[in-house]
This record gives sequence, C-alpha cells and structure tokens, in this order.
Amino acid sequence: MRPDDFSGVAGEEPGAAAVTDGSSADVPPAEIARAALNRAKAAARARGLRPGSPARRSPLAEPRRSGAGPSARDPQMLSDVVGRLLRDKGWREEVSVGGVIGRWREVVGDDIADHCTPETFTDKVLVVRASSTAWATQVRLLTSTLLRRLAEEVGEGVVEEVKVLGPAGPGFGRGPRSVRGGRGPRDTWG
Repeated sequence: MRPDDFSGVAGEEPGAAAVTDGSSADVPPAEIARAALNRAKAAARARGLRPGSPARRSPLAEPRRSGAGPSARDPQMLSDVVGRLLRDKGWREEVSVGGVIGRWREVVGDDIADHCTPETFTDKVLVVRASSTAWATQVRLLTSTLLRRLAEEVGEGVVEEVKVLGPAGPGFGRGPRSVRGGRGPRDTWG
C-alpha cells in the first residue's frame, strides 16, 4: 500500500478518504503519517517552497558577517564602547567629576587634601568639607583657583561653584546623658 493509494475523490488531498470513510482502522499508523507528510510536501510545493532545500535569504536582510571594511560587529576597544555609553546616557560630566573626586589629592595638592574633603556634586555645585573653620576660610579664599584647576581637569563649565562647609559639630543626640526619643517634656533649651 502506497501513500498515493489513500487519495479519495479527485481534487482531495492524499489520505483524506482514509480518515473520513471510517476504514482507517485497517491502515497502519505509519502509513497515515507518511500520507500526512506527503500532503504537507504537496502544500509546500504549491506555495513555491522546496522541502529539504536550504532556506533562501531575502536580499534586504542584513548580512551576518562583516566584510573587509569596519563594521559595528567588529571587536572594539572597551574605552570606545564605554565612552559612547557615557555620551549616549549623558553621564560624561558626573563621571569626570567622580574621577576628580577619586584623584582629589592629585588635583588640589597635599596641603588642601589633608584638611579638606569633597562630599557631594549636584547641579554643577561641588560641596567640600574642611577640617576646621580656619581651613574653611582659607579654601573659600582659594575658590577661584580651585575652580580654575577643576576646569583644567574636567572641562569648562562642569563645576560652576564650590561650596565650602566648616567642620561638623558634635551632635546633641549622642552621649551618656542624652535622652532617647528626642528632647524631654520639660526641656526648654533651644
């Protein structure tokens, strides 16, 4: 018995009569599967496909391999990729200021770095904390020099203002005689 033997009426697909006339109990499952495969191949040929041959590629599809010239798929230097990422995300200024904060001692010198540390950088304002009020006054007098040095390191206009804070005083919430939960009910100081 061949798969073509399952064809019923003219115009029907092969194997259609075997399923519809109720006599499929006599036909082995392998023959039914072979008939279904033949129907699928015939349908593919009708659509212009050739089963078993490699798929044709569209001429508009992007080639998978790069040619002789440079391509975006070629290996690239990490510094170029990171630089492009920083530029695309708009992080270049923050990262350059972060680099200056990391190299603070090299940028401002040992004397200032020993007594003054950077705290934050937001909205083009660099906040610096000094170890004493005398050093805070000294760094405030050197603000223009410090801004010029920062412009050399990170670029013009990245840091527009340097805010110098004095030393942080002792907090009143600590110590052996502090009250938990804040001030007490009869405390009128402050």
